[in-house]
Amino acid sequence: MYYSVIAALALIVNLILNWEYIKVFRFKAGTKDQKEQIKLRYSHFLASINCFYIVEFLWGLSYDYHDVASLFPVIYSITIFYFIFILLTMLTWTRYIVAYLDRDGRIRGKVLLYSIWVMFILGLMSLQFNRFYHFLFYFDENHGYVPGKGRYSFFTVVLVFYLLISIYELIIALKSSGRKRIRYMAVAMSSMVFGVAMFLQILASFFPIYVLGLMVGTCVVHSYVEAGHKKEKKIQDHVASVMAQDYEAIYYFDIETGEYMEFARNPKYDSLDRSYVGKDFYHDALVNIKHSVYPEDKEYAESFFTKEAISENLKDRRSFSFKFRVVVVDTPRFFLFTYMPAGDGSHIILYEKDIEDELRAEKEISETQKKTVTFGQIAESLASNYDAIYYVVIEDSNYVSFEINNIFGQLQVGQSGDDFFEECYSNIPLIIHEQDRDMVKDFLDKDKMITALETHKSYTLNYRIVVAGVVKYTRMIVRKSSDGTHFIIGVENIDEEVKKEQEHLMALKTEKELARRDELTGVKNKNAYKELEESVQHNMDNGMDYLPYAIVVCDANNLKKINDTLGHVAGDEYIKATAMLLCVVFAHSPVFRVGGDEFVAFVTGSDYANRNELLEKLRIQVLENQKKGEGAVIASGIAEYDPDKDKLVSDVFERADKEMYENKQKLKEMEASG
Repeated sequence: MYYSVIAALALIVNLILNWEYIKVFRFKAGTKDQKEQIKLRYSHFLASINCFYIVEFLWGLSYDYHDVASLFPVIYSITIFYFIFILLTMLTWTRYIVAYLDRDGRIRGKVLLYSIWVMFILGLMSLQFNRFYHFLFYFDENHGYVPGKGRYSFFTVVLVFYLLISIYELIIALKSSGRKRIRYMAVAMSSMVFGVAMFLQILASFFPIYVLGLMVGTCVVHSYVEAGHKKEKKIQDHVASVMAQDYEAIYYFDIETGEYMEFARNPKYDSLDRSYVGKDFYHDALVNIKHSVYPEDKEYAESFFTKEAISENLKDRRSFSFKFRVVVVDTPRFFLFTYMPAGDGSHIILYEKDIEDELRAEKEISETQKKTVTFGQIAESLASNYDAIYYVVIEDSNYVSFEINNIFGQLQVGQSGDDFFEECYSNIPLIIHEQDRDMVKDFLDKDKMITALETHKSYTLNYRIVVAGVVKYTRMIVRKSSDGTHFIIGVENIDEEVKKEQEHLMALKTEKELARRDELTGVKNKNAYKELEESVQHNMDNGMDYLPYAIVVCDANNLKKINDTLGHVAGDEYIKATAMLLCVVFAHSPVFRVGGDEFVAFVTGSDYANRNELLEKLRIQVLENQKKGEGAVIASGIAEYDPDKDKLVSDVFERADKEMYENKQKLKEMEASG
């Protein structure tokens, strides 16, 4: 029976941890998007191990009755499926890691895929052959399962394959850095766990070791890989929502069907009466143009809102922008419209922004510059700030560069060329830090630069270059010339500026962390607890699922007596001993000092699972301390969060506080009677 219980537990854990991926299972991806392919293959792996857990569960249940002759065909069939799903877990795992780690489709990834398919097919053939020659397994006359000698070869091959996969993953991990390296190492460790579990399975046929290995491995992947992706996605969504505030509206529409959604809306323009969701973007856009666009611009505006025009304008471009006037409260205002592919091959994103104020400001600046500023003055001003300046013709991209060659900041002509952007692209792999290359290449997109400078005075990027093996921070700033025919691009070394900023941020971080720590005990203080309480309360108020938690409220007994009789130094030591004992008992949960002698432990995770045992451990130690007359004597109470009745975190706190006072009274009675 224990065999079935372990398999059932593994199945439940997998469903809880990975339900988001399991519920979207399908045999084939709807798009060619690489992230979707990876997600799909991971769901295939999860589905295969779920099937394996179910087979193990059924085998454990049925084998207890293997002496019943009528059940023998069922047991034999389940045993066959046992081996099939071992092979299937290997196949789906290999397909997942190749998609995840080998995104460029290199030869070694293809070799792994071919190898696992060969092993999978040979494994199925071996199961067929086992019907006639029992080298994998057989059943004796009492229908008892007996491992065959060939079984050792079967599992050894599986073990070796997992080890080879682990080595392949470690090689890729060692060539990576940052979060990627951690994730790749986690995937490699999971493969090792699978291999070791398979080896141990050889030694113990009647214990579900491979089930445990799969469960541990998937937990590792969930903790370090999938949870990391979710966190990044949450950050990306937050960044996108903040950026959306700059726009009057953002539309997401299907280029073929015209179905669309509006994701941002500025209440200032409610008079335009635009819809939020619709079935035909092209029709609704033309209707809005008819009602809202300045009469002289209507024909021009209509030319951009057809399927054919959008497809043609985005051909070989990352984005396309145009502007015209929209009548808002009887006043014509210029709006900038930019559309770009959504990245899935079937949808377009349209950004709509009011640029009237920016255009007026730029016009005023331009007129002022024409009257008062000469090119010599511009060059002299730039020379004092930049290491190099490029004067680029917007129309054909030919350029002249100027360099600072003496201590007086005078400009001298450096070099010239026919295509500034192409030369930049060719130099990116030679001097730009590898992690910044894609960012710099995207920044130097000419169309994007033109679009950015239509609404902004300047276009700026900070990046890193590598000079003689030394990394240096650099800033590139792009502006338009006063007549709008040239880009003026300045490049400056900001290494010292960045280092000072990093030092400042580090100092702020340290200062903030100290403000959240109790100076005497080193545990978190009342401010930190309030922050945690507000965060948890926010999740509860917004209906977000929150992990189960409990609150332990503690109070150090006899502190006033110690202060009065032994002095405040002894009292401080007593408080520190109290904090130390709580940190030892609740080792995986944060402990807070919320008052002079009051402490709170916020219990989650493994501590939550063992909360009653941990509280009992604390109270046993307290009784021992009270009996010996040394060490901290702490009254304690615990309460678990009940989502059905607890609306406030303080509700949980109050129940724990009430239990603590009851425990405190018992301790006093025991002290008086002892």
